[in-house]
Amino acid sequence: MNVEVIAVGTELLLGQIANTNGQFISQRLALMGYNCYFHTVVGDNEERLLSVIENAVKRADILLFTGGLGPTKDDITKEVIAEYLNCKLVYDEPSLQSILDYYKKVNRIPAENNKKQALVIEGSEAFFNDNGMAPGMAKQVDGKTYILLPGPPTEMKPMFQKVEDYFIKNIETDGKIYSRVLKFFGIGESQLEAELADIITNQTNPTVAPLAAEGEVTLRLTAKAESQEEAMSLIDRTESTIKAIVGDYLYGYDQDTLDAKVFSLLKKAQLTIASAESLTGGLFGNTLTAHTGASSVYKGGVICYQNEIKEHILHVPQTVLTNEGAVSAACAEQLARNVRKLFCSQIGISFTGVAGPSELEGKSVGTVYVGISIEGKGEKVIPLQLAGTREQIKMRSAKHGFSELIRLLKFNE
Repeated sequence: MNVEVIAVGTELLLGQIANTNGQFISQRLALMGYNCYFHTVVGDNEERLLSVIENAVKRADILLFTGGLGPTKDDITKEVIAEYLNCKLVYDEPSLQSILDYYKKVNRIPAENNKKQALVIEGSEAFFNDNGMAPGMAKQVDGKTYILLPGPPTEMKPMFQKVEDYFIKNIETDGKIYSRVLKFFGIGESQLEAELADIITNQTNPTVAPLAAEGEVTLRLTAKAESQEEAMSLIDRTESTIKAIVGDYLYGYDQDTLDAKVFSLLKKAQLTIASAESLTGGLFGNTLTAHTGASSVYKGGVICYQNEIKEHILHVPQTVLTNEGAVSAACAEQLARNVRKLFCSQIGISFTGVAGPSELEGKSVGTVYVGISIEGKGEKVIPLQLAGTREQIKMRSAKHGFSELIRLLKFNE
């Protein structure tokens, strides 16, 4: 089944807001196994919206609209689609009552344009809006499915679960679709595709779809089968083949993240960690402490941008800073070991390097050293040469730190 995603709103075309809905919907459609070949953005103009609908009907089975369901005159989506389908608009009673109850609660009288938000296309299935006033809706006509969703992401995203439920109940497919996402770090998208070229070229069922994220790569394996057990068996076999080739880079599945994996492994092993961050400026610690219960594994850290902090707080010898430099393997090793001792943790990690835009100590932009110290097992320094903007180099450095911790913690399980 092919889906075309159509965002309605002149504010999108003017760049006043970003179309984050499109990204979210495409991700969810991909996980469900639906094809999304076109994204269209159109302003609040009846003639142009009708033209978009006419084109989309020719190339898609499902037309999924976001935006234009609000109370103002420029909110025209359902009116235009109802006109195109030659259908009336009728009130969705639960939505209308919810609007009336809200205005009663705030001791105000709703205007007609407020009530307008409760209108849906006659004969459609309404999706009650738990986070706003305008319901979503779905209607099937002549083999095509029209899905209308509100524009605000805080309303659209929670409502999308109802869309998924609607698809399961109403969209006939030859079998059920199941997916698994494999997450890789330390290998680029082009290299991963080259390593798996035969698998990707000859894919049938399951399909294998690579996707690059910030410094990471994912593979979505999607299988169609009569039962979940059969689909999972197909996916398992393909995954085993993939792991035999690039398994060293695989760190997790589906919603896993590098930092969540490290947090879980530290907690399971009852280990604590401390960080010394020059290059990353606290990014590693901030990311790790985003997890509830982080205090059970993260002792604390030192942001040591200046050499005097490295020397006087973290006791990096002056000879190392003078002879080797702050951006060096020797400095990274000292930082990792000394921050571990300072915070009485079992693991210490350090980041030092050149984020740019200019070189430092004669080292080029992107030169990075990540140091790791494990109590009783010594130190390890990972030299890196990264590319990207200043922020990208910092982010990728932190991710390399998390990735190396995963390897070390798994090895010591």
